[in-house]
Amino acid sequence: MMSAMDRQQAALDVLAEVCGRPAEELSPDQDLVADLDIDSPKALQLLVTLEEKLDIEIPDEDAARLEKVKDVLEYVAA
Repeated sequence: MMSAMDRQQAALDVLAEVCGRPAEELSPDQDLVADLDIDSPKALQLLVTLEEKLDIEIPDEDAARLEKVKDVLEYVAA
């Protein structure tokens, strides 16, 4: 079982991969769409990859609330 910190690091790595930036450049207050250019196809890739790597299921209503990097990190740590 992964710790919350491990899950957050894995999520950061996935975010970095999807948006094409180093994980070190990502900050909690960055907006996924406005700052990281995550469009619909990238959002789907993000969700699917998070689900696979973390062995979780992210319902659509939860996914719709993920707007910033910190939202993703808080979600996977819960």
